[in-house]
Amino acid sequence: MTVTENAVDDDTGVRAELDQLRESIDNIDAAVVHMIAERFKYTRRVGRLKAVHRLPPSDPSREARQIARLRDIAESAHLDPAFAEKLLTFIIAEVIRHHETIALSR
Repeated sequence: MTVTENAVDDDTGVRAELDQLRESIDNIDAAVVHMIAERFKYTRRVGRLKAVHRLPPSDPSREARQIARLRDIAESAHLDPAFAEKLLTFIIAEVIRHHETIALSR
């Protein structure tokens, strides 16, 4: 086998491994999207309940507890807690927007 043939074999093996890893990443991405969608089903129910009882769309103390909890979980999972906080903050902002929309539609 020549050096060129070895390089091609190595490249094929690397390409196959990359494809497998990327397929796993794609599956995880799909699961993340489905989990977020499931989360939003529950937060919409919370939004409707808040609207009916004229509660504010935002609950800063709950949000702070959730952020602290998620930072702890991230640390345990060897994920950057700051990243986890940014992700949850982004999700919370969207939830609040949904709650405001629900409240205005009542």
